[in-house]
Amino acid sequence: MASRTLLIPSFLDDHFPLLRRAFASARWQPVLLTQDQGLADLGLRYIHSDMCYPAVLVAGQILRALDSGQYDVHSCGVLIGQAGDECRGSCFIRILRRVLDRAGYPEVALVSLNVRGIDRQDALPLNPGMIGKALAAAVWGDTLAIARDQLRPLEARPGSVQALWQQWVDTLDQDLVRTPSHREILARCREITASFRAVETVQRPVQDVAVVGEIYTKNCRLGNWNLRDYLAANGCRIHVGGLTWQALYYMDAHTLKGPAAHRAAYRIVQQAVGSIQKEMVDILRAAGFRTLPPLSQLKAEAAGLAPLNVTVADGWLIAAEAAGWAGQGCRKILCVQPFACLPGHIFGKGQYASLQRKLPHVRLVSVDYDASTGEGTVLSRVRMLLDETLPSF
Repeated sequence: MASRTLLIPSFLDDHFPLLRRAFASARWQPVLLTQDQGLADLGLRYIHSDMCYPAVLVAGQILRALDSGQYDVHSCGVLIGQAGDECRGSCFIRILRRVLDRAGYPEVALVSLNVRGIDRQDALPLNPGMIGKALAAAVWGDTLAIARDQLRPLEARPGSVQALWQQWVDTLDQDLVRTPSHREILARCREITASFRAVETVQRPVQDVAVVGEIYTKNCRLGNWNLRDYLAANGCRIHVGGLTWQALYYMDAHTLKGPAAHRAAYRIVQQAVGSIQKEMVDILRAAGFRTLPPLSQLKAEAAGLAPLNVTVADGWLIAAEAAGWAGQGCRKILCVQPFACLPGHIFGKGQYASLQRKLPHVRLVSVDYDASTGEGTVLSRVRMLLDETLPSF
C-alpha cells in the first residue's frame, strides 16, 4: 500500500513536533501543519461563530494547507483527535467532513484518533509501538517545556534557551524513529535538564506566572496568541502543567466510565504512565526546576479545593493545577479558555470564584480568546495580572 500524507493540525506546540513520529506507519506519513495567517477568517467561512475558537482555527489551518497546492488531495488525510466526552469537539470530525465537502475536498480522508471507539471505520489503529513513542514524546515534551519556560527570562543571550529547545527537538525526533525504553526516556530527561542548567543566565527581577485552563488554549500559540512569548518578554517565569498531567487526568476520569474491561485497561496504563511521570518530576526538581506534583498527589492535595467528581472536559484538573501552582509559590495565575467552549465556561470558569475565595493569597485572572475578541481586550486582562502588586501573607 502506497504511503499517504497525514496532515496534523497544530495543537500542542511543545509535543506535536515529537508526537508526530508516533503516527507514522507504512500507510501514513505525518506532516505537522504550521500555517498561522488568517486562519480564523477562513474557518469562519464554513463554521458558525458559536462553535468554539479551536475548532475554527483547526478548520482554517487544514483548509489553508489544502488550498496551498502543496499536497495531493487524492492521497491525503487529516488527523483529528476526539476525546469522546461532553466537549462539542468530540463530534468535530463530522463537522469537519461537511466543511471539507463544501470547500471542494471530498476526497480528503479524515482519520480519528481516540481510545473511545468513535468512528471505528476511520480510526487510526493503536499499537504498542505507537503508545511507547507517544509516552516518550509526552515525557520529553514536558521536560523540555518546563526547563525552557523557567529559564527564558534569565538567559544571558536572547534566544539561547529557545535554540537549545530546538536542538533537543531535532535530536529526540531522531530517537523516536524507534520506540525508546523506559530507561532511555529517563536518561534523556537527565541529559536535557543538565544541558539547560548549563545555559548562561543572569540575575534579574522575574515574576512567576502559572497558566491553567483548556488544553488547546493553554498549549497552542494559535489559540493563545503567542501568550508564552509575551509573558517571557515581560520578565515572567512561566509555569504550565504538561501533557503527562493532562493524559493522566483523562485516564483517571475515564476509569469511572465505560465497561469494566476498559476501566481495567485504563488503570494499567495509568499506573505505567504515573510511574514514569513521578521519575520525570524527581529529575526536574533535582535540577532545580519547579513542577506540579505527580497527578495522583496533585489530585489528593486538591481535595476540598477542586470538585473531584467533575470530569467534564478539563474538569477538576483546572482548579487542581491552579492550587498546585499556588503551592509551588506561584501567586499569579492566568486561567485561559476559548470563548464558546460550553463545558469550559460551566465546569472550568465556574470554579474560579470559589477557588479564589479558598486561595485568598493568590490572584486568578480569567482570559477568553475568540475570533471576535480584540488583542487589546486580551492583553489588558493579562496586564491586569502582571501589573498588580499582591499583598504579603
